Order: sequence, then structure tokens, then C-alpha cells
Amino acid sequence: MLLALHMLALGVVTIIFLGMLVLHRRARAMQQMAQASSGLLSTDPESLHRPAIWLAIRSSHPKAVQAALGVSYPAPCPWAEGITGEHDFFIGAPVDNWIIVTGSSLPQPNHDVDRCFHFLIRLSRVLGHVQFFIADTVSHHHAWARVENGAVKRAYAWTGETVWNQGVKSLAEIELNVKCFGYGEDAGMDGTAMEKNAAANVEKVLSLAARWSMNPLAVGENWQGPADGIAGKSSHSCQD
Repeated sequence: MLLALHMLALGVVTIIFLGMLVLHRRARAMQQMAQASSGLLSTDPESLHRPAIWLAIRSSHPKAVQAALGVSYPAPCPWAEGITGEHDFFIGAPVDNWIIVTGSSLPQPNHDVDRCFHFLIRLSRVLGHVQFFIADTVSHHHAWARVENGAVKRAYAWTGETVWNQGVKSLAEIELNVKCFGYGEDAGMDGTAMEKNAAANVEKVLSLAARWSMNPLAVGENWQGPADGIAGKSSHSCQD
């Protein structure tokens, strides 16, 4: 009798434990679904710290970059927050003589490629060597440009079609086997094939950045150096 009661009690405890486990997993699944529907959950862990658009500027002077961009109301900002691109501008601390800049005020070729061109030219005349990258994993828009002392050495931008293709393809692009179309060359291309190529190019932008300057994902919590930067507003003059 005592053994039977013991077994019964053990069975009840086991059932309660399994029930609680099921409820916990169900609650967790519902929370994840809610986060996914609100855009807070990503299936790609890298995307949490992966900017869609950024500059790499050869400099060790953040204040010079701040002045050239016309950033006002600067305030300290952790790298993990700034790299998301939610501020007008985020200027990272120098790493190996490169400064990463992200932000919603950076011009994008799909909005106005001419404005993007002139922005980079003006910035390069002040700061020297400026690189520009776009790797949008949603739209598959992508771009890269290297501008030195006001002259475009190489640039390519695809926004559903090629809107900028200037200069000779770099060795890094060739080695990474990125596909760059001429103006109008992709007009008759099958839509599925075009998207497949665009998605492949997007995944190679970070590798290209690493070869040209630095991969922004290489900077973070494990970096043995300053990981903070400054965030600020964009002045009107910077938007002209």
C-alpha cells in the first residue's frame, strides 16, 4: 500500500512537472511569434549588429569626421546601439586607423544616386579616403564605393537595376566573384535569376569591406579597444 501511494505521488508530481514544461514552452513560442510579428526577432543572429549602410573613413580623428558630416548635439553612444543605424549619424571610435559611420542620414542610391555621388565627393575632399557600403538583406539592394581625395576610384550600386557603375573592378571584387552589371545590361534578365544574384552580392559586401578597409562586424564586445562612439543629429548643411 505504501509503495502504491509513493508511486501515485511520484506520478502526480511528474504530470505536474510535464504540464508546467509544456506551458512554459508554449508561452515562450507565443512570445517569439509576437516578437517576430513586430520585427524584433531576427532569424539571422548577425543582423542584430549588422548595419545596412555604412561608411569606412581612413582617419583616427572622430572630431574631424564629425565636423565634415555636420553632426550636431553629439553624445556618447555604445557601439551595439550605434551600429543599428537608428541615429541620424553614429561615428565609431577609430579602429586600426579606420572610423565606421552609420546612420539614417547617409544618402542612399535608390533615393537619389546623384546626391549620394556628390555627398561622397564632398566628404572625400575633406577627409581623404572614404568608402561607402550598402548590404540590405531585405530588398537586396547593394552598393560599394571607394573615393579618394574627391575622385571616385571604384563604385557600384544596384537598386533593382544598376544605377552606378564607375571605375575598373577591383581585385577584391574579382576574387569574391561579385556580379556587376553595366547600365541596362540587367534589363532583360529573368527576375528570379536577378534576385538570386543580388542576394549573393549582398552576402559578399562584408567580405569586400574587410578587404578594402574593415568589416564592421569585427568591432564589438570582444574587440580589445574602444567600442564606443558618438551619436548626433544631422545639420541642414549636411543634407544639401
